[in-house]
Order: sequence, then C-alpha cells, then structure tokens
Amino acid sequence: MQPPRPLKKRVKTVKKAKTIKVDCLARVEGEGGLYIKIKDGELADVRLNIFEPPRFFEALLRGRMFSEAPDITARICGICPVAYQMSAVNAIERAFGVKVDGQLRALRRLLYCGEWIESHTLHIYMLHAPDFLGYESALHMAKDYPEIVERGLKLKKAGNAIMTLVGGREVHPINVRVGGFYRTPELEEFKPLIEELEWAKEAAIDTIRLTGGFPFPDLEQDYEFVSMTHPEEYPINEGRIVSNRGLDIDVSEYENHFVERHVKHSNALHSVLKNGGKYFVGPMARFNINFEHLTPLAKKEASKAGLAGRCLNPFKSIIVRSVELLYACEEALRIIDAYKMPKEPYVEPKPKGAVGYGSSEAPRGVLYHRYRLDDNGAILDARIVPPTSQNQGIIEDDLFKFIPKHLHLPEEELKWRCEQAIRNYDPCISCATHFLKLNIEKG
Repeated sequence: MQPPRPLKKRVKTVKKAKTIKVDCLARVEGEGGLYIKIKDGELADVRLNIFEPPRFFEALLRGRMFSEAPDITARICGICPVAYQMSAVNAIERAFGVKVDGQLRALRRLLYCGEWIESHTLHIYMLHAPDFLGYESALHMAKDYPEIVERGLKLKKAGNAIMTLVGGREVHPINVRVGGFYRTPELEEFKPLIEELEWAKEAAIDTIRLTGGFPFPDLEQDYEFVSMTHPEEYPINEGRIVSNRGLDIDVSEYENHFVERHVKHSNALHSVLKNGGKYFVGPMARFNINFEHLTPLAKKEASKAGLAGRCLNPFKSIIVRSVELLYACEEALRIIDAYKMPKEPYVEPKPKGAVGYGSSEAPRGVLYHRYRLDDNGAILDARIVPPTSQNQGIIEDDLFKFIPKHLHLPEEELKWRCEQAIRNYDPCISCATHFLKLNIEKG
C-alpha cells in the first residue's frame, strides 16, 4: 500500500464571522446536525443536534405478542438487525425462564459474528478509511486504491453469507425466534463458508496492518468504558455489564445505574450514569475491558499495530474494529468446526407474566432491552437503549477537547476533522445514509 494521501477537501479562507452548513454528509447512518459556536477566538459551545423524528418502536411493540419482537426490532436497523433480535430474545427468554445453550447458543454467536464482520467492514472500508486516506468517499478512493475497496466488499460479503445461512437473509434476518431458530442448518451447508472465512481471516489481518498505518490526530481522554464481559469468551451475546471504574452488574440492574435524559438540542435521548457521568460503549470499551479474551492471533496483531490491550485515542478505534473483525472471523471458523446439528431448532417457550431484561454487544456497543409481558405473552411495555444514545455525550466531549487544538485550520478542514471525529463512533442514528448538518457560528 502507498502512504496515506493528504486531504483533498477544498479549503476556504476563515473569516471573522461565518456560518457553515453541510446539508447532507454520507458515511454515517441517520440524520442530525453539529452546532459549533466560536466566540472571541475560543470554543464556546458544541451540540450534536439529532433532528430526525422519533420512530416509536417501543410504542409499536405494545400489545404485540412476544413472538413478534425479534422480527419487529430487527427493522430498527438494517446494519445491525441481529443485535436487536438477540437483545430482544435474551430479554424475553429470561422473562419466561428459557435457557438456550449448546449448539443453539453457538449458532446465535455465529450469526452475531456475521453481523460484526459485515458491519465492521462497512465502517472500516466504506465509511471511515476515506477520512484517513484523504478522499470524499469510497468511490473516489477506489480510483487510486481499487484493491483496498475490493477487499472491503469481499470481506463484507463473507459476513453477509453467514447471516443468510443462519439468519435466513442478510438484511433483517427472519430465522430468529424466542427459544432458538425456526430452522437450523445442515452441516453440509457450512462447507462453502469455510474457504470464504479462511480468506476473510487473512484479509482481516491485512486490514489491521492497513489501519495501523493511518495518520492519527492526537486525542486521548480518561474515558469510563462500559461493556459486557464474560468469564470464558470475548463478549458478544451474553455477560455482565461492567466498567473500567468498578461497575459490575447483572443486566437486570441496568436501570438502577443508567438513565436516559432529554436535551433540548436533540430528538434522541442521552444516556448517562445516574451520577451524571458520561460513558463510552463500543469496540474500544470491549477491547480495553476484555483484551485477554481475544484469540492469541488477534492479540498479537493488535500489539503489532501498537495496541497492547489499551487504546484511549478514539481515532484509533478503526484499528480496534479491525482487530474485532479478525476475532469474528476466527470465532466463526471455530464454531463451524465444532458444529453438530441440534436435535430441535428451538426450545419451546411457555409464556407467563414477567419482566425480562436482555443485552448484547452490537457492533457499536451495549444494546439494552427490557420487556414487561402479561400471562399470555403479550408485550405490555418495552424499553430499548441503543449504543449511539449512550455515546452522544462522549462524542460532544471529544469535540470540546479536539476543536480548540484545530481552530487555526481553515473552515473546510476544521469541518472535515469534526466529521471524522464523529465517525470514530460509527454513529447509527437510524438506518438512513446521511448524518450531519453542520453549522459553525463565530462572533
């Protein structure tokens, strides 16, 4: 690979008072805005404005039967539908006292690996790499680096193949149900995946080496990381919720420690700790808390890239995602190698009135679900807390620290850098394709 190229964005001369608007920016999911106020040459205010209308999925679930939850919640996101399905079934199965283990548990983890592979690849290659290589988009980047873009597309296809086989289709899978699956694959059906995943594993190593060579702005903070953790494996679909500052709770205790609050400038709620503290979920949180549970190969490649179990620079999250991409490929191969078709595709649930709590590690971080059900299994109440709502406060904090160091830049380049900082989090405001409407006010 050739050295990263300088930014190719058009540069404007900074004037004393100016407002900059970017109506549609690609390479993130959803629609929102960033407001930056600079007064007397200093940063006065930063607000991440989420103007996308509410989507009312929690209200939509009320009155529906428990069996409908996996398919309804999958529609919340086209990039990480498995995360919503898994958190939903985890919560409902816990309410009903259903235990899914053995090969059914392994198949769920395999399906989730497929989602991690396709989602991380999409972010790394198509959404974030253009920032580091100085291109407006992956399409522009492909003209000079076709082999990089082609590798990304092929890697994403490997993740989609897992989701198609185990989930029934690659977008909004339809094979997940409370208690297991509607159908479990035959052993022979996995054979075509093995060669594809072996290639993907090597491509993931190349991805770590690619991203490890990017130029990174200087930004580190003393974050409170929050992720799930499991005593025997890197967390994906099960575990306790912990932080690097001593939090260690069962998922049923989530609402005793976290609260969502409304801020005037956003239609999306901000999730914070009950003491008011902001926290950071996602790949960097998982990596910093659970490094010892990565495979030896993943740990080795992470260390070669300069991340020996610790990463505090959010711009380097692209390396961490690459390490998790490698882990997901290895884990998928391990599960397929040990697979034996279950006797039954699901455990039959017995509805009862109860409250169920569930979480899982979406590609972007902890995804929490809580359901209150009646005796027949109808949903009386639902609560869903996605990763991006939990990271919004930290994104603003990062910008407060990052922007003052770059106020000397021309406005176009400052704008570019702010967009790149937000993309560190791969924010998923909805399933749309545009994110920012940027306003910079100076006075």
